[in-house]
Amino acid sequence: MTKTYTFLLNGEWRESGSNETISIPCPYTQEEIGKVQAITRDEVDEAIKGAEAAQKAWATLSIRDRASYLYKWIDELLAMKEEIAEVIMKEVGKGYNDAVKEVERTADLVRYAIEEGVHMNGESMLGDSFPGGSKSKMAMISRVPLGVILAISPFNYPVNLAAAKIAPALLAGNAVIFKPATQGAISGVKMIEALHKAGLPSGLLNLVTGRGSVIGDYLVEHKGIDMISFTGGTETGYHIASKAKMVPLVMELGGKDPAIVREDADLSFVANQIISGAYSYSGQRCTAIKRVLVNENVADELVTLLKTEVEKLSVGSPEENKTIVPLIDTKSADFVQGLIDDALTQHATLVTGNKREGNLIYPTLLDNVTTDMRVAWEEPFGPVLPIIRVKSDEEAIEIANKSDFGLQASVFTKDINKAFSIANKIETGSVQINGRTERGPDHFPFIGIKASGMGAQGIRRSIESMTREKVTIVNITE
Repeated sequence: MTKTYTFLLNGEWRESGSNETISIPCPYTQEEIGKVQAITRDEVDEAIKGAEAAQKAWATLSIRDRASYLYKWIDELLAMKEEIAEVIMKEVGKGYNDAVKEVERTADLVRYAIEEGVHMNGESMLGDSFPGGSKSKMAMISRVPLGVILAISPFNYPVNLAAAKIAPALLAGNAVIFKPATQGAISGVKMIEALHKAGLPSGLLNLVTGRGSVIGDYLVEHKGIDMISFTGGTETGYHIASKAKMVPLVMELGGKDPAIVREDADLSFVANQIISGAYSYSGQRCTAIKRVLVNENVADELVTLLKTEVEKLSVGSPEENKTIVPLIDTKSADFVQGLIDDALTQHATLVTGNKREGNLIYPTLLDNVTTDMRVAWEEPFGPVLPIIRVKSDEEAIEIANKSDFGLQASVFTKDINKAFSIANKIETGSVQINGRTERGPDHFPFIGIKASGMGAQGIRRSIESMTREKVTIVNITE
């Protein structure tokens, strides 16, 4: 019999008054690994009310006092890392070794957030620095918490991307309502168990799990929420933005990250970068390389190199730390298969792959993809990579920028001047020169434009987004 997990409400682990639970299946065995609570709107009200009360006292503490709880959280996370990693593996199908690394990376993220937060200082301004201003005025500018932060995390990094919201929010003096993705909720529960063991004051973080149809919009529209930090799909992001109205938003959404390969690139190096960028964790990453725009003069050579590397990728169970593992659910696998089928129907060349076993899609490489195929534009979130041949840098830039998405891009070339020239013209939040698209390091600004998001993340930017400036003006009298 599988375990039924409780939710954290004002310092107590409770079962929901709805008497309903949600079953969480394992992506690679399809067996139920546990159940989480399907909470009610009344319980949402109670959680937000408790968070509002706890936040007022929390904000009065010094930042070092707040940091002391987060240091304890780090210790508890590391003490539980194997236990948490096992849950991540079973719940979202991530290789066990990568799951352990995710917990360790999360501990590093929390530690860096503490160090960054305690060294963020205010500033002062003198009145006479402006024409006609007076020496008798001095402004002291500080950052103050927003209040109650709604943190909504995705399935693919259920611990790291949750902590990337929670740690900055708490450190800045906010309270948090944490809503994990349903597939990823048990991982979220285990992470919050570690925080609860650290002795965090009751109500300061409340963990809510439930059906989006019941509590999703209710949370987003709730008057007690002062800011929303969301990572997930673009369609859900648009919906949240339409409901949130005047509440500040930071959203990390989808991507269609291109790798632009110039004629002068080191193709062996490029192939290795593209393979790791496109196929790790079966491509279930917003920053995965999702299309290759390669100069036609070197396309044949690159495709040959990629084919060799793709066919070396390990395929199977995350328990065996395979690179290509079953996708998160059948719907996702059906979507990826639909993109492959559409491309092949329109005469794309199948280089390798296009084999499926349930949710497991074998790594697939498609050549001669054209811009009238869905896979050229739609985000697969799976192990399929389209090769689009281009005649020039200008054509590559044009195709890259026609995307609705604007998360990251890679540019591969030996000509650094050309690299910067192309990077300056690419419409994305970040451009990687001679490297794969990826999120880290976690302290770098992480930005999505267009349909890839709004606002900035990265530890310092997250702290800033969860606070506001407050100006106190001293009028000096002689």
